[in-house]
Amino acid sequence: MSHQDPSAPTGSLTAQGPSNSGYNTNPPPVITQTDSRDKWSKKMDFLLSVIGFAVDLGNVWRFPYICYQNGGGAFLIPYILMAIFGGVPLFYMELALGQFHRTGAISIWKHICPIFKGIGFAICVIALYVSFYYNTIIAWALYYFYSSFSSTLPWTNCDNPWNTPNCTNYFGKNNVTWTNFSKSPAEEFYTRNVLEIHKSSGLRNVGGVRWQLMLCLFLIFTIVYFSLWKGVKTSGKVVWVTATLPYVVLFILLIRGATLPGAWRGVAFYLKPQWDKLLETGVSDSDRASNHEHFSQTPPRPPTPALQDQSAG
Repeated sequence: MSHQDPSAPTGSLTAQGPSNSGYNTNPPPVITQTDSRDKWSKKMDFLLSVIGFAVDLGNVWRFPYICYQNGGGAFLIPYILMAIFGGVPLFYMELALGQFHRTGAISIWKHICPIFKGIGFAICVIALYVSFYYNTIIAWALYYFYSSFSSTLPWTNCDNPWNTPNCTNYFGKNNVTWTNFSKSPAEEFYTRNVLEIHKSSGLRNVGGVRWQLMLCLFLIFTIVYFSLWKGVKTSGKVVWVTATLPYVVLFILLIRGATLPGAWRGVAFYLKPQWDKLLETGVSDSDRASNHEHFSQTPPRPPTPALQDQSAG
């Protein structure tokens, strides 16, 4: 006769050994996992962030110069080809990696190939370097914005303390004598007031720090810090301004430029195809198009979390 523990409830199944029916009726353990990774709040936050990555200062002040110097409208052919077969696939690959792994630029490589984790460190270092000169340019723009509140724009005349005898003002004049030594008021404002290059004898003597530019740069880095303070939670809100306001300003400038006398002659001269540029030896248009296509995707960034992240829980 078997002995039964009186303290055990009648009809209960012990955990040792299989039961008479051959099934374990203990409930499976419930595993809960808290996903603390960043998610986009809205689809528009993600879309505007991607637009902000793809369209930056390089597309505004670098692309027109590159296009004009390399054949005008003819340059658009290699540029579009490089964008289709180079830029877009690489950008889509970043979105796919961000959607699948949802992790940072460094830690993502342990899921792909750990030996390549140095690429993640390189992305972070290059992004740091790029942020230096991009934010410096924005600091210059902030200084220009501050200077524009004067009664007379300082870069439109030659009556300022930093101007030289070579300064030649051609605003509102029909007959202007221009020599090889002539400088425009805008050029002297940039070189002698903003940068104060004339106070430096060369790279060995870079001169002192301009406190005005240092203050502008500090304000820019402060804005960047608070924009990224809580990851995509805050940056997703900031891009509503940073990704839309430039298009509004560019549209206003487009309307203003298109209504100026001779505007369309300038556009035709700018975009007139120069097919011989495509056949020149040396650095070809394809190389320059490829360089600008990759440059327009800087600063390097970690794989961008894709749309599905905003609904993942």
